[in-house]
Amino acid sequence: MGELRERRDLDAGADLAESVAYAVECGAPEAAEQPDPRWRVLLDPAGHPFCITTEVYDG
Repeated sequence: MGELRERRDLDAGADLAESVAYAVECGAPEAAEQPDPRWRVLLDPAGHPFCITTEVYDG
């Protein structure tokens, strides 16, 4: 089994493309694998993945 990583979620309403562009401008590269068009996977400075989405969880 792979290494378990601590995960944090931050929800903020915004335009997906604009948010991704800002994160990339701040130095977060997009990950090579993008599993779903509803969100974008980027990498933090340590190489850990994080996601940006505009989807709202209603549960």
